[in-house]
Amino acid sequence: MRFADLQEADAFLAAHPEVQSFELFVIDPCGVPRGKLLRREELRAVYQSGRPLPSSILGLTIRGEDVDATGLVWDVADADCWAFPLPGSLALQTWRAQPTAQLQVSMHPSHGLPASVADPRHVLARQVTALQAEGYRPVMAAELEFYLLDRQRDAAGRPQPARQANGVRPQAPQVYGVLELEQLAPFLDDLYAACAAQNLPARTAISEYAPGQVEITLEHRTDALQAMDEAVRYKRLVRGVAHKHGHQACFMAKPFGELAGSGLHLHVSLADAAGNNLFASEEPTGTPLLRQAIGGLLETLDDGLAVFCPNANSFRRLQANSYAPLAKSWGVNNRTVSLRVPGGPAAGRHIEHRICGADANPYLAAALLLAGIRRGLREGLDPGAPIDGNGYAQARETLPTDWLSALRALERSAWAREALGADFHRVYLAIKQEEYRQFMAEVGEQDWRWYLGHA
Repeated sequence: MRFADLQEADAFLAAHPEVQSFELFVIDPCGVPRGKLLRREELRAVYQSGRPLPSSILGLTIRGEDVDATGLVWDVADADCWAFPLPGSLALQTWRAQPTAQLQVSMHPSHGLPASVADPRHVLARQVTALQAEGYRPVMAAELEFYLLDRQRDAAGRPQPARQANGVRPQAPQVYGVLELEQLAPFLDDLYAACAAQNLPARTAISEYAPGQVEITLEHRTDALQAMDEAVRYKRLVRGVAHKHGHQACFMAKPFGELAGSGLHLHVSLADAAGNNLFASEEPTGTPLLRQAIGGLLETLDDGLAVFCPNANSFRRLQANSYAPLAKSWGVNNRTVSLRVPGGPAAGRHIEHRICGADANPYLAAALLLAGIRRGLREGLDPGAPIDGNGYAQARETLPTDWLSALRALERSAWAREALGADFHRVYLAIKQEEYRQFMAEVGEQDWRWYLGHA
């Protein structure tokens, strides 16, 4: 694990005398940034000797509640654990009213114990290192879909798409609409400016398949850790810029039952030490290595689904004819399958993993993706023939569509326990099982509407 050196802090402080506050954050197992707001005079010490954070910070539900079963709360007296800054993460938050910067930290492997066992970035780092030891360098990129919503609900209390620059609230999907992007120009201009300030490689923007839904792609990186670092910082940035414009950026997998869900599409290929793409082929289905990688991803898909789809809402996205996956399937230039090999030049041949909701933790999703690929390569797994045509109509082995089944599959999976690490596997399950218990115990509007007068 490589951390930033003091020179980075000194250079930033010299270049930005106006910045007095620094948001320090770590990504927890649920993918939520958690941390503290520091003053200028505290920054150098973080680089010199780290920053203590409570062990419980990585043992919280998505609602920010302690989960005692993680072993990170009372069992260890909520001990201080030392986190250190990640190189390149010190950057301006251009959306803040007062000059503010941010700094991402990760737990030190030894000084950060016991919390370091629950740091999701460490999980991905181990899988990258394992692939490199086997002679492969994973190249990755992330695409994140999100809804731009009003902070104010409608008269019925439902979320609603944000008004466009012309004052109109979008009602139709208008997928790929350029007018819709033009109407989002004030928000998109600020978003791209913020990405430039943070050195995030934001590229193409698309009006997606629902009113107010947007997708912006991030560039492929030869360092998979860097690619996922950029994905988590991008999510933080989108939320901040949206708030500045009076909106809310929503990364729920399925915020509206009748509209398209939002996904996290992970793109991956493997390179050799010289940087050559080992999936590159004039054959659209790629090299034998690519097909073995797909075989491993299909073989392990059920076991990792509770990471790819981490919340109750995540499973509402898995529907036919919705541009979201439904089955354990793969195909070439086919958006009706779970694992897609995009078209295009042979040199860029890669796999698009379309299973994750936008609510997935990018570090954990990428870690299990790489672990699945490693299994496929080690065992020489054959994915079978690619789906040609409508994958929804040809679905043979569908994905589990409920949270509890996915959690049980993760719990009994020896492969997932090894891929995540036994300690992280235990912590993650403790968090998600507690969330499941709380979610299922909550009685709300849907229960009353269905059962109040009839059961």
